[in-house]
Amino acid sequence: MSPVRNLAAVFLLLFVSIAAPTARAQDPSMVVHLLDYIAVDYAEAVLDGKVRNADEYKEMTDFAANVAEGIAKLADAPQKASLAQRAESLKEMVAAKASPTAVSAAASALRQSLVVAYKVAIGPRRAPDLGRAATLYSQHCASCHGATGLGDGPVAKGMDPAPANFHEAERQHQRSIHGLYNTLSLGVGGTPMRGFQELSDADRWALAYYAASWGAPDEEVARGRRLWESGAFKDRFSAQASIAGSSANEVRAQGGNDAAAVLAYLRRNPALLDQGKASPLDFTREKLAESLALHKQGQRDAAVQASLTAYLDGFEMVEASLATVDEPLMRRIESSMIGYRNLLKSGAPVPEVEAMGRRIDDALVDAQSALSSGGLSPAASFLASFIILFREGLEAVLVIAALLAFLRRSGQAHAIPFLHLGWTLALFAGGLTWFAANRLIQVSGAHREVTEGLSALVASAMLLYVGFWLHGKSNAQAWQGFLMQGAKAIRPGAAWGLAFMAFLAVYREIFETILFYEALWAQAPEQSSAIVAGLLAAAVALGALTWAMLRFSLRLPLGLFFGASALLLAALSVILAGNGVSALQEAGWLAVTPVAFPTISWLGIHPSLQALGTQVVLVAVILGLWRHSRHPSGG
Repeated sequence: MSPVRNLAAVFLLLFVSIAAPTARAQDPSMVVHLLDYIAVDYAEAVLDGKVRNADEYKEMTDFAANVAEGIAKLADAPQKASLAQRAESLKEMVAAKASPTAVSAAASALRQSLVVAYKVAIGPRRAPDLGRAATLYSQHCASCHGATGLGDGPVAKGMDPAPANFHEAERQHQRSIHGLYNTLSLGVGGTPMRGFQELSDADRWALAYYAASWGAPDEEVARGRRLWESGAFKDRFSAQASIAGSSANEVRAQGGNDAAAVLAYLRRNPALLDQGKASPLDFTREKLAESLALHKQGQRDAAVQASLTAYLDGFEMVEASLATVDEPLMRRIESSMIGYRNLLKSGAPVPEVEAMGRRIDDALVDAQSALSSGGLSPAASFLASFIILFREGLEAVLVIAALLAFLRRSGQAHAIPFLHLGWTLALFAGGLTWFAANRLIQVSGAHREVTEGLSALVASAMLLYVGFWLHGKSNAQAWQGFLMQGAKAIRPGAAWGLAFMAFLAVYREIFETILFYEALWAQAPEQSSAIVAGLLAAAVALGALTWAMLRFSLRLPLGLFFGASALLLAALSVILAGNGVSALQEAGWLAVTPVAFPTISWLGIHPSLQALGTQVVLVAVILGLWRHSRHPSGG
């Protein structure tokens, strides 16, 4: 290290220690950058427990100290104490002149943990434009690094240290694309390598990919292509962050030489990871951006429709998965998207809509990070799968079990096949709707929510009617009169009405349930066993609930049974009414006036004036009818 570089390095470290604490407290990327350099450059400073380059070693000790200080000044997080302890341990390893292998491994592991804990962006949002990157390289980099990346540019002679040779395998295998991006963003203190903040974020990512593409020989890239085309490692490399965030050595340690070959191929062909249908969160962000553009053009209705599509065909598909890893974030995004839609409807000023859009986009990035940090675990996949079926199926099971119990207790066994026919046809119709929506016609999220909302409201009205009919049979005199009618009590028309009610109870959820499972499967294809196990567990739980209701209903006195059934159906009527109004709001059919109230979806409670108001009115009607039935004369 030259005296000039040494002096510059000291100045940089002094500047970082004085000026950077506030920045580091807001953004951990500087700490990640320092850890990248320790992992790669420590081998130049120490060999066999001895200092091989005093200047390099001094730089490594300073960087290790700055890592520890930087982590101590980061914002609070659950993992901060552990990260700080590991940073101190790394500093001690450098001071003790530990082996380069051990220090590099410790720095890399700490860097990865820091990235996860503080959601540091380790990849671009979409594949970079490598054609543009070639032009940028010739303009900004070739004079030092050479036209082909060999470090032999026309101004490289005499530079200390020499510009990096991007074909030097040992060094390149230690660097991640994210590390190169940090270098392009922040520069390297004490060297001619400055930061290129004047370039856009996308351009810096493109240059980082371009420089990394020279890190493997053509033979290894060709082998990676054959492996990728055979389907190998497609679960390991599914997003830009999966190739940008790891070095070749890290990938090789986890997946062997074949995985490293695929990484080399994808570094040269990153667009392959963006092919096919966009993820639900990417789709959400694209549609929100489209809605903002339409709003700026004064196309209010089209902007509102785009924002609706963003939620219904995008974010809603990952709600269950996100809830298993970060439910507060899921709720925050959900309510923010409602607020954003209201701003569009009211024709709010563009700056206000833009600010809300940026907040939602940032939250969606956090959601993407939460869902992609190592992928959904088996436990999270199981739980998400269980929640989808149990949540969507609970109302239907309660309705069918209550009606089935009534038919059995009242001696109306001849009507039971109609009930089973209703829910069986609903399963078939739901599957047929899904097939048609995927192969024959386009069924939008709005159409899906309208179907669900209207079905819920119709079912709510029918349940309210049946509930009060049952309540009317809860006294002995009415019950005896009902029994005297015998098998004629439920005529064919009424039996078909029960079948229709069972059909509505199941069909309103089945299509959406299939879509939710499709989205979950796409998010965690490697967790198929856990997803199937969660589905089966939910089915068993719903079956057990049905059995328990039927078993319990046989032990109740008849009057109490009819009264309890009436109460259950009335409660389900209120729940379905709340969910129906909410579905129509999501479809844009009804306005949304948010209120400060918790969301309790299993009770159909949603924090809007319209949904809560409907339920309050319905409860008042139920109480009024109940009071009237007890005092028909009004006394």
